[in-house]
Amino acid sequence: MMKNILRILILGAATLGLTLTQYGVQAQEAPDALVKRVTQEVLDAARSDKDIQAGNQKHVKQLVDEKIVPHVDFERMTSLAVGPDWNKASSDQRQKLTNEFQALIIHTYSGALSNVKDQQFTIKPMHAETGSNEVEVQSEITQPHREPIQLAYRLEKKADGWKIFDFNVLGAWLVQTYKSTFTAEISKSGVDGLIKTLADKNRTLANGSAKS
Repeated sequence: MMKNILRILILGAATLGLTLTQYGVQAQEAPDALVKRVTQEVLDAARSDKDIQAGNQKHVKQLVDEKIVPHVDFERMTSLAVGPDWNKASSDQRQKLTNEFQALIIHTYSGALSNVKDQQFTIKPMHAETGSNEVEVQSEITQPHREPIQLAYRLEKKADGWKIFDFNVLGAWLVQTYKSTFTAEISKSGVDGLIKTLADKNRTLANGSAKS
């Protein structure tokens, strides 16, 4: 009886150790390596999926949900865009703000995946202080006969790996772009007013996608 218990304990410990080792490898992936891997996976998938190339929004959303969403901290992104009013919002309001802002970002930027053709993606050398929990990753997308597109990502090290919480397209940081608009809307209609505005915008975008 005691031998059987010991076997179970040893097997359990070995399994746990293997699980933690696998988790550790994933969690320790460098931020620039993470951005490079995820972006390349998205580009490859977009190129090979004829439905995405045809503008099928269901396939686009599925790709975004599977490949991009798990690596983005939408709650922190939303809190930064909302600013000081985030601390005044209830937990329910925060959740609704995060959900609506996430949907807006996905609606706004996922359409570009239908235009993925022969673009090439490169990561620039990253300079970060040792042990830093926040880094910025610079990258560039090149395509024939067009100017390169400069992209940058801000990431924070979390318990389950690096998470993107802001990104920059052609010199404009997403959080800063929305912050003044959100502040103005909250000043006019409160947090619930901002939630309604975002929800209305998402419904309009969803209806437009359904018709296209």
